Amino acid sequence: MRHYEAMFIVDAETNDETLTAIMAKYSKVVTDGGGEVSEIGKWDRGRRQLAYTIGKRREGIYLLMQFVAGNAVPTELDRIFRISDDTFRHIIVRQNRDEE
Repeated sequence: MRHYEAMFIVDAETNDETLTAIMAKYSKVVTDGGGEVSEIGKWDRGRRQLAYTIGKRREGIYLLMQFVAGNAVPTELDRIFRISDDTFRHIIVRQNRDEE
């Protein structure tokens, strides 16, 4: 099991109820794959201006999820991020931590 961090951006006009559903959706992908989500929520202030326009969007809500999982979970999570319409950018990185 390794430590990972996933950051994804959703439309700035997304309401809190929809944000909760989006976070639950991606948390479920991790837990269904045998992983464990340690933290998920808005990053920093959440809504931020983008460095450049992405699909006519100038702002987005940044969400950060930290989780522990096997090698297959980040691959599946990446696949789902790519085909989902609720996020328009994402990145998953493995954190450098000592194995427990």
